[in-house]
Amino acid sequence: MRLWPVVFSRVSARYHYAAPLPASQISSSSPAVLSQLSPDLTVQPDFITAEEEAALCRELEPVFRKKRYESGHWDDAIHGFREVERLHWSPDSSAVIQRVREKAFPPGENQLSLVHVLDLQKDGYIKPHVDSVKFCGSTIAGICLLSSSVMRLVSVDDPGERADLLLPRRCLYIMSGVARYKFTHEILRNEESSFNGVPVPRERRISVICRSLPLS
Repeated sequence: MRLWPVVFSRVSARYHYAAPLPASQISSSSPAVLSQLSPDLTVQPDFITAEEEAALCRELEPVFRKKRYESGHWDDAIHGFREVERLHWSPDSSAVIQRVREKAFPPGENQLSLVHVLDLQKDGYIKPHVDSVKFCGSTIAGICLLSSSVMRLVSVDDPGERADLLLPRRCLYIMSGVARYKFTHEILRNEESSFNGVPVPRERRISVICRSLPLS
């Protein structure tokens, strides 16, 4: 059973975007791609501290210890993963989740109460996909734990138009609009993981993701 929060009204998901991503965080195939994506992407490095990361992992580890890594997702998008949806958190972790919500969503934005937690093993990966509108709305916001990674976005209409997004460990990333629905996104495999020609070694990666409510 899904539990929905009390909501008041929907407002623009672009509430949190203040400036285009710098070249140190995004590498695109053309200025046009950067122009399309910039309003709908943000990355905030060091959004959480090492101590907060450790506390989140301590809380999640007993949950994941009971699960096996799976080789395929229902839509074949994720390989080498474990996942849970979590409602109840410790006070310290709840404070971190609340910071994510306050940063990513404007007041009154409809949000899913359940937080999606995805554990991707070192050799796991997320294949190119466009998120289903059945399970979450226009905005997702995730914290990256344990490892940096590279997210690749590729235009649905023109596969030659693409961008790589550097997601450093302990960052917060926020995606909405065009970045979610006009581009596929993927987390590169360890052997492919590089940014501007510099390797970005992939270790086990846990992402803690808050989502807006589906429109229907």
